[in-house]
Amino acid sequence: MNAVRLAVLSLACLVPLAAAAEWQWLDNAGRRVFSDQPPPPDIAPNRILKQPGMRSAAVPAESAPAPVAAKTAPGGVDPTLKPAGKDQALEEKRKQAAAAEAEKKKAEEQKVAAARADNCTRARGAKANLESGQRIVFFNDKGEREFMDDARRAAEIRRAEEIIASDCRADRQ
Repeated sequence: MNAVRLAVLSLACLVPLAAAAEWQWLDNAGRRVFSDQPPPPDIAPNRILKQPGMRSAAVPAESAPAPVAAKTAPGGVDPTLKPAGKDQALEEKRKQAAAAEAEKKKAEEQKVAAARADNCTRARGAKANLESGQRIVFFNDKGEREFMDDARRAAEIRRAEEIIASDCRADRQ
């Protein structure tokens, strides 16, 4: 009785292996395709490598690649091979990402240009104020009010001129 149970159990384990039919074929680009469905009708029978009921097959002689040296161009690329198809969705996402990056970069450049224009306007106003000769008051570290002397006024004018030179380039043209 145990032998019969063992035989039935063995057969039960082998049935799923027969049901796991697998197809293998070479597509038009020369790539190996694995599927549980038969190949499309445009695949020649000699390009089918494995089918249900067949143990295994070597690559057919007609579809075996020729020696590389005989078919390759000077750059080492086979001129008869067609490039693989591009994933349109992936290409579209790449284009969108590149466009978003360019837009972000342009917005950042505009922001920097606006800040430079604001700095230029402020520096010109400060320079005009310093050169006017009016008495200018500032507060020291202790919070006391002090009047700006001529040495500090000259230093502030030089600083304003440096800012004007760096930030007002487009305004001078």
